[in-house]
Amino acid sequence: MSVARFWRNQIARYNLVGTKCKKCGEHFYPPRNMCPACRRDGQIEDFKFNGHGEVLTFTIIHTAAEGFENQTPYVLGIIKLQEGPSLTCQIICEPESVYIGMKVKPVFRKLGQDGERGMIYYGNKFIPEQC
Repeated sequence: MSVARFWRNQIARYNLVGTKCKKCGEHFYPPRNMCPACRRDGQIEDFKFNGHGEVLTFTIIHTAAEGFENQTPYVLGIIKLQEGPSLTCQIICEPESVYIGMKVKPVFRKLGQDGERGMIYYGNKFIPEQC
């Protein structure tokens, strides 16, 4: 399998797909094989999140990791999805405009690149819902 095909097959990475326990209704992202509450009695199924959520907390990155220097300053936050799970993700907005409780929605963007001439990989980032 080629590298590009491997990444395309990572459904959760590109579509915000997680899982849901049919017994207790709990949602999980990233996906789980077993519900921690119901254990063996749980019935796990795939679930596609709508992606809308709110900012629980955030930080502004001024000194970026290698490869991200030209993006500073940027906002990294913990987003609580409407269905319940929380995830860490970049928030694309002016750093001074982000606030706790801000409503956000997902967008599909470039996440990075392996080397100068390497493979480009994509995924979800978040933007304010007003955009």
